Amino acid sequence: MTAAPERARPTEPVSRFPGEAGLWVFVLGDMCAFTVFFTTFLVERRDRHAAFSAAHTALDPGLGLANTLLLLTGSLFVAAGLGAHRRGGSGAPSAFGLAALCGAAFVVDKVVEYTDLITSGHTPYSETFFATFFVFTGIHLLHVLIALVVLAVMARAAGRTPARPTDARMIASGAVYWHMVDLLWLVLFCLYYLMG
Repeated sequence: MTAAPERARPTEPVSRFPGEAGLWVFVLGDMCAFTVFFTTFLVERRDRHAAFSAAHTALDPGLGLANTLLLLTGSLFVAAGLGAHRRGGSGAPSAFGLAALCGAAFVVDKVVEYTDLITSGHTPYSETFFATFFVFTGIHLLHVLIALVVLAVMARAAGRTPARPTDARMIASGAVYWHMVDLLWLVLFCLYYLMG
């Protein structure tokens, strides 16, 4: 039985950074905005340490850990898909689809967590800890929803025959965006679920 022929990829000049230059400007701006969020949280936590410590116990660390594992697994699939696409293999669309499933499970998990908190009386209006929690994790959730659209575009581009010259750059840009979303969650996870 012979192996299926691999699809040829158009060659692109090698750049120092993957993806589009404009994406890196966006990533830098987004990281700066989240740095302001994180600093705000830390200042509020310092000023209201007892209240924040008490409110922290209302969070379910199991849900936070599940979210972390989902995004890290999604990152593994994105990296595998990017590698498969660069090698000209056919597994990239499936890998990006699996990453999207991880992202969708993250969204479901977050909705369950928000619902549990709100029904328990922990709303954005109940105390400062939950105001920052809902705002910052909500903005991150919006990033994940955007990432799901990006992954769908990546899967479509990776499966396109013949490949367009811009496909490789667009897929690399999407991978950078996903990894940024993953990194932001890791910081949020540490701030909210691990710091008592």
